[in-house]
Amino acid sequence: MVATRPLLTLQEFLRLPQGEGDITYELVDGEAKPKMAPKRFHSRLTLALSQLLTPWAKDRGEVGIEWAITLKRQGRDWVPVPDLLYVSYSRLPSDIIEDEACPIPPELAIEITSPDQSFGEMSAKATDYLDAGVMRVWVVDAKAKTVTIFYPDARPQTKNGADSLEDSLLEGLQITPQQIFQQAGIIAKC
Repeated sequence: MVATRPLLTLQEFLRLPQGEGDITYELVDGEAKPKMAPKRFHSRLTLALSQLLTPWAKDRGEVGIEWAITLKRQGRDWVPVPDLLYVSYSRLPSDIIEDEACPIPPELAIEITSPDQSFGEMSAKATDYLDAGVMRVWVVDAKAKTVTIFYPDARPQTKNGADSLEDSLLEGLQITPQQIFQQAGIIAKC
């Protein structure tokens, strides 16, 4: 007889100790799944994106690094931990001060590919985010030096070099993949 572990509820998952050691967990299909440990380029890209997005978001909303989100995926509780997210103050008022997972879908979730992740895996996760109400997903590929933007109502677009990441949803944000990779020190400054 094969023993099966009981599936975790959202409340049980949220009560689990997080941050013990260097492991972050996501709730996927009722199981706590460890998120991959970031490597150097991943870490540098996270920092660069935070440095570029935070000044822009100052009076608009909040940029979070590895901030869990409570969502639904295929009708089940899902708690992904994007590398970064942006949520506006119109969706999540600035006076909320609880230390908890983001309770609503953010406007933007950003995932940075790791060397052992495929673009197909990241595309599937981006689709899950969109289906759960996230409005934009950026998949940042350190190897290809691209940012692929996923939309709920249009085909994904891959941007590189000096292509603008301008978006009416993120009004006033004017950055390019080149700026992100230069800020991270992954490509030389021109």
